[in-house]
Amino acid sequence: MGNGWQVGIDIGGTFTDIVASHPETGNTRAAKVATRVDDRVAGVLAALGAVSLDWAQVDDLILGTTMVTNAIVENDLAQVALITTRGFGDTLAIGRQNRRHLYRLDLPPKATPQVPPARRFEVTERLDHRGEVLTPLDMGSVMAVLDQVAATGVRAVAVSLLHSYTDPTHEEALATHLRKRFDFVALSSQVNPEAREYERTATTVLSASVMPLAAGHLDRLDAIKPAHSRLHLFHSAGGMAAPSVLRDLPLGLAMSGPAAGVAAAGHVADALGIDQALSFDMGGTTTDVCLIRDGQAAVTSNRTLGDRPMRQPMVAVDSIGAGGGSIARLDHGALVVGPQSAGADPGPACYGKGGTQATVSDANVVLGYLDAGRALGGDLRLDANAARRAIAPLAANMDMTVEQAALGIVRVANAAMTRALGRITVEQGIDGRACTLLAFGGAGPMHAVDVAKEFGISRVIIPRFSSMFSALGCVSAQMRYTRQQTLRMASTDWDARRLNNVRDALRTRLGEHLAEPLKARDQSTSTITIDEVALIRYRGQSYAIEVPDPDFEDRTALGAAFQALHNKLYGFATDEPWELESLRMVASLPKPPETTGTFATQPSERTGGQTTPCPIKSTPCWFAQANASQANASQTGPLDTPRHDRASLPVGQPLPGPLVVEDAFSTIIVPPGATLTPDRNGHLLIDTGLIDTGTTT
Repeated sequence: MGNGWQVGIDIGGTFTDIVASHPETGNTRAAKVATRVDDRVAGVLAALGAVSLDWAQVDDLILGTTMVTNAIVENDLAQVALITTRGFGDTLAIGRQNRRHLYRLDLPPKATPQVPPARRFEVTERLDHRGEVLTPLDMGSVMAVLDQVAATGVRAVAVSLLHSYTDPTHEEALATHLRKRFDFVALSSQVNPEAREYERTATTVLSASVMPLAAGHLDRLDAIKPAHSRLHLFHSAGGMAAPSVLRDLPLGLAMSGPAAGVAAAGHVADALGIDQALSFDMGGTTTDVCLIRDGQAAVTSNRTLGDRPMRQPMVAVDSIGAGGGSIARLDHGALVVGPQSAGADPGPACYGKGGTQATVSDANVVLGYLDAGRALGGDLRLDANAARRAIAPLAANMDMTVEQAALGIVRVANAAMTRALGRITVEQGIDGRACTLLAFGGAGPMHAVDVAKEFGISRVIIPRFSSMFSALGCVSAQMRYTRQQTLRMASTDWDARRLNNVRDALRTRLGEHLAEPLKARDQSTSTITIDEVALIRYRGQSYAIEVPDPDFEDRTALGAAFQALHNKLYGFATDEPWELESLRMVASLPKPPETTGTFATQPSERTGGQTTPCPIKSTPCWFAQANASQANASQTGPLDTPRHDRASLPVGQPLPGPLVVEDAFSTIIVPPGATLTPDRNGHLLIDTGLIDTGTTT
């Protein structure tokens, strides 16, 4: 048996982060190791070793991974055959009949279909939109297709029959024969039981194409996992799932790492009583932002990844190509940052691994934010001269000093992040200025205050373990599954029996997902919590509004709730007929109480009362707003800025900027005009110096 350790591991593209918590002793350990892209399982073992643990000591291990995301983005996908209803084999090729680049006629109008014509097959059958059989499944056509698919040599097959979301019987009958001959079969009625034929088909094909990768990884983990230890993976809808479920539904691992960070941010917001928060996760390649209300992240069902539609309930993270490794360049005389990235190899020039192009990290070194005299992540020494050499050509072309060019790079990157914050708030009818910004990730705490000030946010929080926050989200994850199904039920043609049948079917399906963890915890099904969201729209609208906790027993009350939300979001509501477009159901098990202490109930051993915190040293740093406000040219230049060790900051003692705070893996920048106050839980609370425009706590 293990000895009680709860471990969360986030396998990123550059680093693998680990947080281990022991509920009985309160001991918490954290570390970063280089990601083993060549052998992810060996990377998991290396991460455990970094916190002096063997897997045999671990009771629960929860993994977050970018494996599926990277495979999709890099187009490293298994070949797939597609089976559709006769007459619909070209659904992927037709797509949505809209151009990806409206004003660029020199670019392809749409992405190349993932499945070429030679691997697209059709069977004779047809349902209508209510699930009524118009043409029975013809077994003769099925047998003919099986031989044709086998001749292609594929291991994975996707099945997407017309309107199968209303009745999966035809798909399931077809799957019975397919599974006798093929290793991996994905059914649209399981992957995405919703309308929108193109998106459902594309999502099912994408799921089939990553099934071999996910299954291989899970099989290797299972082979070395100690028998007593429980293994789960963090999924993109914001919870952990059993490997057996994700083997069949591997798209649940897409956006796994960012979703774990958002979940951790939700826990912190809830623990600190923050009603509305914005998570701000800046890494080496991207920045991920998400709206969090009442401790819960927003969820969406419409995403694209690698230019491919992916219709799955998942945390509504907005990702932009702006990170520490984002490359700065001139485009027709204008300074542009990202989305191209220097990656981990060679990485930014300041890493000293051969990189020559200017990046955001190089700008942060030139501005004095990153200390070249200090090892980054334990063993990486930064090369300040290499950073200056990389930025110098840009500076010369813009007739600027290297420092001015570095300030420009940071400001352009910050502007892109500010626009992303606007997208996730304005579109939800939220005044983002009233939110608290929760910043984490390797680079997030460096940029957070400037981004917050530009957006108009008055409060920033740098949480405990900010540089490995996604791993923290994994270790405290809740067992949680989400399913969504199309109904398209008009308010004027309400069918309570049909609705209840769908609700019962969703409960049954979610209960099957939770059967294994319930058995492992020796719990009954009464432990399961069910939450529902009704997606409602006016007839003819393209997209629905989410109505939480719908009262399906009172149609009038349900309509009133929809109208109130519509009025809040769009400024008007009418008495026109509406329809229940889809139903989303979330089933979850209670979060183990011992894991919540990692966020906000472990008081710091440091005490308040110290009035003169001692900096490690002072170094010159450049700040855009400070230099812009200095009218006298003789006063322009860097400011002497104290640098503090995060572990030595006195609790409750306000520290005015400018200052830099460092821990083993991250750097926090507090510019002039802002004030930092450490709290007793290890979080850093920063007042940006703006007047609070909202009433949020």
